[in-house]
Amino acid sequence: MKGYTINEMEIGQKASFTKTVTETDVYLFAGITGDVNPAHINEEYAKDTMFKERIAHGMLSAGFISAVLGMYLPGPGTIYLGQTLKFTAPVKFGDTITATAEVLEKNTEKNRATLKTVCTNQDGKVVLEGEATVMPPK
Repeated sequence: MKGYTINEMEIGQKASFTKTVTETDVYLFAGITGDVNPAHINEEYAKDTMFKERIAHGMLSAGFISAVLGMYLPGPGTIYLGQTLKFTAPVKFGDTITATAEVLEKNTEKNRATLKTVCTNQDGKVVLEGEATVMPPK
């Protein structure tokens, strides 16, 4: 398994990862991170929130971007250097999220790339957007 080097990457190149968010995913994420906010894990509490139901952690969706960068573009061997995030819509249990990364800029001399990162749900609604900075494998 080998990732793309900076010279193999092209501006506009894209890759995606898709996953349906389950209740188990949310509970495992809560346990791993320690974020047991009742908006995510307590159905009775969540009924009184603006969303009227439990929602997934925003960082769970952001983790799907990590899957794209580490497994597909640039891929194995990539070092994740930075990320901006804007959460634009809730992710509900059962939503199918597609994380997509697109190469925006390359700096061959410094072996750095900037990628547009977007997560959308099964209806095409953007739930997260931002930019990632990575060091592709050599």
